[in-house]
Amino acid sequence: MAILSNPFVMEVPRKLTDEELVNAIRQDIVGELEAIHEYDAHIQATDNEDAKKVLADIRDEEREHMGELLELLERLAPDEKDLHDEGREEVRAMLDKKPAKKK
Repeated sequence: MAILSNPFVMEVPRKLTDEELVNAIRQDIVGELEAIHEYDAHIQATDNEDAKKVLADIRDEEREHMGELLELLERLAPDEKDLHDEGREEVRAMLDKKPAKKK
């Protein structure tokens, strides 16, 4: 039997802890990034404009999903948001030639 046709394949014996959920969301983000990469590769591998248009639309939906998951991750793990913000600030400081804020 194919996995997709088995309605019980995704059932788990218990609920995730908050820590496990954070790790699951991180893995979901990885999956979205992999999908984005694959759709980009398919777009680059064809000259069919109809296929490119549809694949680009699907790819961009995956990019939206990544943003949704990142927002959820940052809400579930506020310390992670703080680190993301610090990283963003470092990049802005490097690229805008502004001094980085000291901790």
